[in-house]
Amino acid sequence: MFYWDYTMIILLPAMILAIYAQAKVTSTFERYLRVPAKSGMTGADVAREILKQSGIYDVSVQIQGGRLSDYYDPRRKVLKLSRDVYNGSSLAALGVAAHECGHAIQHNVGYAPLAIRNAIVPAAGIGSQMAFPLFFLGLLFRADSLMLVGILLFSLAVLFQIITLPVEYNASNRAVAILESGGFIDRSEVGPVKAVLGAAALTYVAATLTAVMQLLRLLVLAGAGRDRK
Repeated sequence: MFYWDYTMIILLPAMILAIYAQAKVTSTFERYLRVPAKSGMTGADVAREILKQSGIYDVSVQIQGGRLSDYYDPRRKVLKLSRDVYNGSSLAALGVAAHECGHAIQHNVGYAPLAIRNAIVPAAGIGSQMAFPLFFLGLLFRADSLMLVGILLFSLAVLFQIITLPVEYNASNRAVAILESGGFIDRSEVGPVKAVLGAAALTYVAATLTAVMQLLRLLVLAGAGRDRK
């Protein structure tokens, strides 16, 4: 079983990027969490106003615990904001709130990548949970069919991560444009907001690279397993 270890080097670049991305998003968020927006509006105020201006009246804005735990739930049509974002009037708070509104707008206009991502969520969830047990059982018992099923299931999780990238970048682009055109931030505040959202986007890039490299690792392991027969 020790031969499995060498394949971990495949994940090393993605692991380094993931560590850097997490540190970057945390430091950037903390930095601009201390910079108040000139408008004085809170994240909750901005979110509700953006939704209103976009003609979206069936999405509620709610507060929740945690840090950087913000998300939009398309099934319940709820926009969840962490306390720092909901109550905060910082550039970081406004950027994050507008980003989540971007997802609500995507949902409202039928943005295709978001629709595809939402559609494959159940399959991707099953794939990420079942892929490794099936694959390594196949590797242990030299059952090519089980390894193949594991690889195919994990491919669904990889596909989910790949589709997530344009969804997140599009939401961020919408957020910056809406904040500036709506007068929520002025020109001097665009750069900091882009920095916050860009750092957040890097975490999705890292997650996608990790998933792709993990899939490559499974393929290498499968090839090594067949060679032992």
